[in-house]
Amino acid sequence: MSDLPVLPVTFRPGHTRAVMLTAGVLIFAVISGIAMLLELGPGERLSFVVTGALILWALAQLSRVKVVADESGVTVVNIASRRRLDWAEIVQVNLRPGDPWVFLNLSDGTSLPALGIQPGLAKQRAIADARALRALVDARSTADRTPDQG
Repeated sequence: MSDLPVLPVTFRPGHTRAVMLTAGVLIFAVISGIAMLLELGPGERLSFVVTGALILWALAQLSRVKVVADESGVTVVNIASRRRLDWAEIVQVNLRPGDPWVFLNLSDGTSLPALGIQPGLAKQRAIADARALRALVDARSTADRTPDQG
């Protein structure tokens, strides 16, 4: 049990997030800079800046993905959704070769993608994070069942 991460723990694709946010800021700066350098009217400049801001916002949304494990369960934040799971709802944590991210098999028979753990730019970290989450699920599932048996 000493190998388990201390709760609460947040899993995020750190490198991917840094790349997306940096790219978003640079794109916004370049598009806004071009708008100021060109001989454009105020409305046209504003449309350039708004376009840059929308691109930055979209990349920020893509980079917000995470998986947060705490004492009572797991919160999965994906691009357009957030789902709270009790430990008992998670049956299995999967990250197979070629998977773009972790999949959580749930007790209701469905599978939930957890984009917060993805092997994109940091494959070894994603594997370690998936193992840590799997160990937490195993430990919490066992802990949840023990009182019922006693």
